[in-house]
Amino acid sequence: MTAISDRFEILRRNQECALIPFITAGDPDLATTAAALQILDRSGADLIELGVPYSDPLADGPVIQAAATRALQKGTKLEAVLEMLQTVTPNLQAPIILFSYYNPILHRGIEQFLQQIAAAGVSGLVVPDLPLEEAAGLLKPAGEIGIDLTLLVAPTSSADRISAIASASQGFIYLVSVTGVTGMRSQLESRASDLLQQIRNVTDKPIGVGFGISQVEQALQVKEWGADAAIVGSAFVKRLAEGTPEEGLNAIAQFCQSLKAALVQ
Repeated sequence: MTAISDRFEILRRNQECALIPFITAGDPDLATTAAALQILDRSGADLIELGVPYSDPLADGPVIQAAATRALQKGTKLEAVLEMLQTVTPNLQAPIILFSYYNPILHRGIEQFLQQIAAAGVSGLVVPDLPLEEAAGLLKPAGEIGIDLTLLVAPTSSADRISAIASASQGFIYLVSVTGVTGMRSQLESRASDLLQQIRNVTDKPIGVGFGISQVEQALQVKEWGADAAIVGSAFVKRLAEGTPEEGLNAIAQFCQSLKAALVQ
């Protein structure tokens, strides 16, 4: 059993909905990222998604795009991100899920990329621009090396496509709750509840819901729909970027604690 599957199994036994925060590596700098990972781990995060900054982040809204731009302007490279992770992951309870676009993976070489992230202690991988039709070339080697490649179900996915994605996805299934890019929204689309049930009808794998969750009430709504995890990105990235690094770290600690407290009620 992988670290991600094991974590979800424990949470299911305890009837808990997982909290998965997202932050961008290198924003404002990698030292702050390392501190943020440890703080989130101590503040209730069950798994943590770490975004690798990319120059053309098509799935990301303005908050995460801006964070990626700042990180790239600081010279953040994958090698430095992995070096940082290598020092931090041995002290974390929460498995790390790397969020990366496909082009950097292809450029580096799939096998080399997977070996490097595994050596850094990464447990999972989300590639938002990887279509199901091209996923086989990454799914097989990822599974062999012990990295869970999680696939995304979009609100526009057909029933047949949902079934195929659910069958192939590793670790859990990532349900995109809204049509469009990541970002904070005042309310979630009710169609996500129907999609969640549709996925549940074809698999018993855990389902995480993301894109648009920015408030405690929305995380609770996702839990009430029956999701196994609430994935919260822009709201964490925005808090971490505001004020000094110390103020940002304090803000994400408090936000993480409030979200997790609500999800275990």
